[in-house]
Amino acid sequence: MSRVGKQPVTIPGGVEVTSQAGWLNVKGPKGELARTVPSDISVSLENGIAVVERPSESKQHKALHGLVRTLLNNMVLGVSQGFEKSLDLVGVGYRAQKEGSDVTLLIGYSHPVIVKPLEGIQLEVEGQNRVIVRGIDKEAVGEMAARIRKVKKPNAYTGAGIRYTNERVRLKPGKAAVRKQ
Repeated sequence: MSRVGKQPVTIPGGVEVTSQAGWLNVKGPKGELARTVPSDISVSLENGIAVVERPSESKQHKALHGLVRTLLNNMVLGVSQGFEKSLDLVGVGYRAQKEGSDVTLLIGYSHPVIVKPLEGIQLEVEGQNRVIVRGIDKEAVGEMAARIRKVKKPNAYTGAGIRYTNERVRLKPGKAAVRKQ
């Protein structure tokens, strides 16, 4: 059996999970999420615990088993706690400003870059050099953070650019360092 798929998903108080043919709906204090599920995979709910089951031991069903369990767990965590990713702007003169729901990035281009949030995502600016992406859908939070990072990836020689807060950028030695050897 799939090691991930066989683990039960604990449903905290205030969160309601409903499973219909091919659909999973999760309602909680922070919002509501819905997702399609392969028809072969079933989700049984009892006493605040959800268990994902598969019909056979085929490779396809094993893969879907773990996937559906992880998606369900992320939905439950999202509607109860939410997800967040933090990005840092590293570079001389790099800064971010919040304007309504959008964020304007000044990152060394001749023009400001305006970032509009995806549906269900909130963007916040902490200080001038940190952008925080919050939401209940883990996939959408990651997508929004990746789009912001893509605007100006960290430079391999100076490290300047947009990076995740906990990301370590390995800097390459420049031409002068190579010549000294």
